[in-house]
This record gives sequence, structure tokens and C-alpha cells, in this order.
Amino acid sequence: MPEHRDNAAVDAAGDDATAASADRPRTPRERARARTVADILRLGRQHLALHGAAALSLRAVARDLGVVSSAVYRYVESREELLTLLLIDAYNELGDEVDAAVGAVPEGDFGGRFAALGRAVRGWALREPSRYALLFGSPVPGYRAPAERTTGPGTRVVVALMAILDGAFRAGQLSATGRPGPGAAAGLAGDLVRIRDEFGLAVPDDLMARGILAWTSLFGAVSFEIFGQYGEATFTTPGELFDHHLAVLAGLAGLPAADPAA
Repeated sequence: MPEHRDNAAVDAAGDDATAASADRPRTPRERARARTVADILRLGRQHLALHGAAALSLRAVARDLGVVSSAVYRYVESREELLTLLLIDAYNELGDEVDAAVGAVPEGDFGGRFAALGRAVRGWALREPSRYALLFGSPVPGYRAPAERTTGPGTRVVVALMAILDGAFRAGQLSATGRPGPGAAAGLAGDLVRIRDEFGLAVPDDLMARGILAWTSLFGAVSFEIFGQYGEATFTTPGELFDHHLAVLAGLAGLPAADPAA
């Protein structure tokens, strides 16, 4: 895992805001602290892959780090804090990969950008199944992620998706097909207005609701594959099945087909 991902997680968690400052170089002490936290995160990811989130132990991480547990608590104050750092790290790595994949597709190819987003999510999940499970699997017993620290990183993919839909709508390339959706009930309509205002979107209610369905269905398809819900021999080419799902979801959302020349 690249070291910059660990440092980004440390900065996002607010453990060393001074060290993250861009107006001066880090001191040797700050650099040593960042390296230690990076090592703790690296070992935390290894333990996550081997034992799962529920069995994550800061004492076991300290043992593998070669220090007493009290020394680790100077850098990560609790198991819950380690879980939070791992969440932020994973959300941001997934977000970075999605942003890079979407950014590699021409701006006007909204269908292609949606396909790139979906494939980036699946590709990361296949490489990092334990970290995907931490983000989108069963909740860890006794742990509640702090919303003020994880909401931003955790919404990066859906924000990227909504940017694609909004761009397509503004370009006149987003339109509902098939049977019209039901009108939004008062409570839902209020939520959609709030979301539009928060992110500066122009997408109307029906198309936004379709986009949200495409988002949840995308992750549902990935989760079914990652968690083995299809069974071992049901689909011999799961990538082709996923691409089919992406094409269907793009149509549901009202996006044009991807540009085959891109």
C-alpha cells in the first residue's frame, strides 16, 4: 500500500494537523509519528484481512509492531479509533480510484464515465475484499463510525455519481425512459431539495431518485459478488454480468450509452 494513503488517513483523522500543514516542513518528531501511524494502519489492514473487523485488536497490532500496547495508545487511542482510521483510509482510497477512472474518460461521455465509476468500485472491491466488507458489510459489533469524520470520505463515490448525472442533465443528455416513476412523496421531495441545494445540482426529482437507485444497485451487485451470494458456479463470467448490470443501470438512470470510440 502506498505510504501516501496512510498519511492521508492520518491527516483526515486529525491526529496530526500541525504535521499536515503545508506552510512548513515536518519536524523529525512529526515525521516519526506519521511513520508509526502508517505502520499501525498497515498492520491494521493485515489483521483486518486475516481476522475480520470484529476481531481487530490494538494489542495484537502492538505485538506485531514490536512494542507494548501502552506505546501504541500514544498514537491510536483505542480500537474504535483504529477502525475509524481504517474506514477513512479505505473510503479515500476507493474515492481516489473512482475519481481517477472517471477523470480518464472524456467529459462529455457521461455513459462512459458511469461505466468507469462502476468498474473502479468493483475492481477495488475485488482487490480489497476485507476493506470493502469493513465499509459495506455487516456493522462491527459495538462500533459506531463518527459521522463528522467519515461522512465526507464515505460519500465520495455517490457525489461523483451525482456529478455525472448532473453534468448529463445540464448537457441535455439525461432523460427518463420507460414507464414514468411515481411522484416523490412530501418527505422524499424535501430530502431531494436539500441534497440538490447542498451539492448545487439541477437534476429534477425523478431523475435524482433514479440515480440513487442506480447507486444502491451498483453496490448491491458488487456486494453480491464479493460476499459470494451468487454461488461458486452460477456465473462463469461475473465481469460480463457486471457490465450488463452497468448498462441496464445507466439506462435506468437516463444516461446515454457509453461512447464506443472512447
